[in-house]
Amino acid sequence: MKEQTILDVQNLQKNFGKVHALKDVNLQLHTGEVLGFIGPNGAGKSTTIRVILGLIRKSAGSATVFGENAWKDSVKIHKNLAYVPGDVYLWPNLTGGQTIDMLLHMSGQKHSAKTDELIKEFKLDTSKKNRTYSKGNRQKVALIAAFSTDVDLYIFDEPTSGLDPLDELIFQQRVAELKKRGKSVLLSSHILSEVEKMCDTISIIREGKVIETGSLEAMQHLTRNVVAVKTVSPIDGLDKAQGVHQLNFTNDQHTSAEFTVDSDQVGTVMALLTKSSIVQLKTTPPTLEDLFLRYYHSDSNQKVGE
Repeated sequence: MKEQTILDVQNLQKNFGKVHALKDVNLQLHTGEVLGFIGPNGAGKSTTIRVILGLIRKSAGSATVFGENAWKDSVKIHKNLAYVPGDVYLWPNLTGGQTIDMLLHMSGQKHSAKTDELIKEFKLDTSKKNRTYSKGNRQKVALIAAFSTDVDLYIFDEPTSGLDPLDELIFQQRVAELKKRGKSVLLSSHILSEVEKMCDTISIIREGKVIETGSLEAMQHLTRNVVAVKTVSPIDGLDKAQGVHQLNFTNDQHTSAEFTVDSDQVGTVMALLTKSSIVQLKTTPPTLEDLFLRYYHSDSNQKVGE
């Protein structure tokens, strides 16, 4: 399948009176890609998504979906898009089953064998009225309808809020399936492990600005590996080695140490450790959590993890 740009957001801004909710948001999503859009509550994720969906009008910049204007062509765009918000509100007097069928009908889709499979997988009692459902069950109704829909773009805004770990796993498996079928997914989340498992590309938003975009692998140069090492002879020069931080010798002989090291200095540090004859070595690569903390730490001078 030829790769196409499904979603293109450039220099997006949104003001609510004097409040600058979005200052500079840039996002791109391509065919068969899962884009993780991360940031804490209030960073601007949901506002960005509302602009993409054509629910609110941008103040400046541009937002196109399938090459169409997100605001002017929203009706056309929505025919090829499925959306699940973080807090689903349903018609209280309808049952879960009736709601799923209505949501599918509104999207020009029909209840299918896949719908039944999803209902069984998520263990949803579709005979109950929506007003009796917990938050998690309301999310399940929306997710079942979305995953039953055959469209090119799926937008999930904090979709697993209220779900238990087993349901979260089902969600992750279904997203992986969409990707295999060449579908595009925008996943907004503050659950870092969720994004880390599923996304090809990650965009970090802070105070209305996208401040970093790339694959997790590409962004790992920004953080540090955690190293625990034991050697035969004392480790000399580690305290002066470039890229080494938070060094702690765990014995008096200086043959056991724990420290963090900048990713681009790992090779140099390993060469230094080898001179002391390594007995045991454990390195832990940086996670999305580390990246996140780097950008959101209240004191930019303090090291991540301290």
